[in-house]
Amino acid sequence: MRDDVGVMVGRRLKARRRLLGLSQQTLADSCGVTFQQIHKYEAAVCRLSATMLWKLACALDVEINYFFAGLGQESAPQDERRVVAMERRAI
Repeated sequence: MRDDVGVMVGRRLKARRRLLGLSQQTLADSCGVTFQQIHKYEAAVCRLSATMLWKLACALDVEINYFFAGLGQESAPQDERRVVAMERRAI
């Protein structure tokens, strides 16, 4: 079952991966999982462990809090759209 936090983390994961021009396979190789698993994380089908989140943050050159910025605020969905839009413009 998907939840808002998982969806937001998945979207940020996908946006950052694309911003860096990485394929799911390349990111998967650097984290020791399959590209299918990266796809599942991005689609919020599977939950991320703390260890995997750490590996992804290192591979994507971001702090862990990148995935959670804006959570807990009433405007979090709007903030999320703004972050994704900003990253798309940077491509």
